[in-house]
Amino acid sequence: MSDLWKAILRHAAERPDRLALDGAEPLSWRALADALPGLTAFVSAEFEAGRPVATRVDHGVAECLLDLALIEARIPTIPLPAFFTPAQVEAALDHAGAAALISGPVALVRDPQGGFSFTAARKVRTAAALPEGTARITFSSGSTGDPKGICLSLDHLSQVAGAVVAQLGADHAGRHLPLLPPGILLENVAGFYATILAGGTYVALPQAAVGMADPFRPDFGAMLRAIDAHAITSLILVPEYLAGLVAAMTASGVRLPRLTLVAVGGARIEPKLLDAAAAVGLPVRQGYGLTECASVVALDDGATGSRGSVGRAIGANRIRLAEDGEILIDGPVYLGTVGAPRSPGPLATGDIGRIDDVGRLWIEGRKSALIVTSHGRNVSPEWVEGVLKADPAIAQVMVRGDGRATLDALIVPATPDADIATAVATANLTLPAYARVGAWQIVPPFLPSAGLLTGNGRLRRAAIDTAYPYRDAAAEQPFFDRLVAETREAQARFAMTPQLIAGLTGRISVPDYIAYLTQAYHHVRHTVPLMQEARARLAARPTLVRALDEYIEEETGHEQWILDDIAAAGGNRAGAAASAPSPATKAMVDHAYRTIREGNPAAFFGMVYVLEGTSIAMASHGAGAVKASLGLPEGAFHYLTSHGALDQDHMLFFERLMNRIDDPGDQAAIIAMARAMFGLFGGLFAGIELEAMRVAA
Repeated sequence: MSDLWKAILRHAAERPDRLALDGAEPLSWRALADALPGLTAFVSAEFEAGRPVATRVDHGVAECLLDLALIEARIPTIPLPAFFTPAQVEAALDHAGAAALISGPVALVRDPQGGFSFTAARKVRTAAALPEGTARITFSSGSTGDPKGICLSLDHLSQVAGAVVAQLGADHAGRHLPLLPPGILLENVAGFYATILAGGTYVALPQAAVGMADPFRPDFGAMLRAIDAHAITSLILVPEYLAGLVAAMTASGVRLPRLTLVAVGGARIEPKLLDAAAAVGLPVRQGYGLTECASVVALDDGATGSRGSVGRAIGANRIRLAEDGEILIDGPVYLGTVGAPRSPGPLATGDIGRIDDVGRLWIEGRKSALIVTSHGRNVSPEWVEGVLKADPAIAQVMVRGDGRATLDALIVPATPDADIATAVATANLTLPAYARVGAWQIVPPFLPSAGLLTGNGRLRRAAIDTAYPYRDAAAEQPFFDRLVAETREAQARFAMTPQLIAGLTGRISVPDYIAYLTQAYHHVRHTVPLMQEARARLAARPTLVRALDEYIEEETGHEQWILDDIAAAGGNRAGAAASAPSPATKAMVDHAYRTIREGNPAAFFGMVYVLEGTSIAMASHGAGAVKASLGLPEGAFHYLTSHGALDQDHMLFFERLMNRIDDPGDQAAIIAMARAMFGLFGGLFAGIELEAMRVAA
């Protein structure tokens, strides 16, 4: 019997009618104790002991019950975050020899005898060698090339959860809301298991219900409302979520007096953010942990003088420093990785820290990320990044400059109109000369799906460096690469348009979707006429004419797909066709005609780059999210899904075509059109008033 099951039985006896799990179908402690044996019996019979089962699910009451049942049945589990790509999922499952995958909403079917059942996708895989005692396999990086599943024992997981409870005390066992994405170990152990041990209530709401439909671009207003509406008393956040929540509270004036604990980990927190959190009344306690240590290692106790530290060890481990300042962990750590048991000895974390005279740990940065400038100065990038991210204009940032005279930064703006220049200048005023940012560029969001971010929000620095390499100004560059580089800022600002983000994450209503399709119809119906005009003016350019002929053949009739989708979604097909375009849509179309008629007609290919690149993103990310949230038939998504598939082939063709354009005038016209189109297309989305906005008004 696990420590979790013992705690459930104890709470069922002492507080039978209090809620253990709150959500779609709340369960009291008595109901949880009654339900768990039946589900445990089902999974014990359904799955082979010792063979891991993967889960890729949202937060929810049924999902919590399933987690507990798998533990009691001694079935090793592989929690996979929803943001893993299909390739990442398959790589993890194959590497760990998973017997089954449980994904999507977990539908528990209860029989008259009190038993449960559910369905899981099975696939024959070669069994993997797991270290003895493995209960949890965590793929924290989501690597598709060489995945290394961290193997943890149940005793270790329980020990850490128990140490968290002992450190905090039972008074924090109120109503805990999970905000970190499902599959993240920190929330599972320090949130769910600790709440179960302490006898609190775990408020297991789906990610979309708490503003986390896209965990890397949260809706902090929705998050704030959910915390307040559900009387939440404790949270676990990463620094980026804390910054967003503080900004939402500052802007709205809403306060959260019921919160007794906001535990924050995953990365260093800038002191200014801690000050801002204190100013709005958030009881922040910074922590430190690693997957290899089953999450939490140290936690601030909130004592005077501790702000900014991660506190002392919570008791499960001992912390010490190597000669170079690297943090070393002694005590219980991971069993090893899949196929490779761990050698004895302390865990070298790769983090740099210091321990003060009362034993508190202060995190300085990553050993591997340390920047050594050409002037011989050592700079922790996390420090400079923290100063920059303290400005609400900046959503994400990576600072680099190893071996260079000055630092530079890759910056993701928080909004399309964010004033990044002022934000960087303000941050530089507070930094010493050797740590100031010289050059900077605006880039699209860092996302796990692109391999640029880990599941808990850490930058994958090497991957980002590869994606955005330093360029020698004198070096020759293919025109397509130059087009991408010189329009990156416009694309990044476009990517932060709230209505576009809402669509890509499925946070729109059916009327919103129809409104988008209507505006799409009004610009797509001009695609072929625009191409025909460009073709006429480029008649002496056979390469471009042939390309336009192919595009015209492919694009003809696409506006009818959109009208069909509108009808399938329950909209008025004829009404949409007869309606007038919005001013923003008209402005975009008018600019395209004017440029082709009065300027360089080759500029049209800048519009192609914007529209086709965007449709790929909408097809690969937005279509699935909107389908899942709206429940519309397959026939309502012909334009999004089919158009995206076509454009993936088109983009390869487009790249080759652009690299054949060597006229400087043509190149300049294409770049200028692409920049303008990102702004105008963003205006089209921004002009759609979403239902949530109408309700709020």
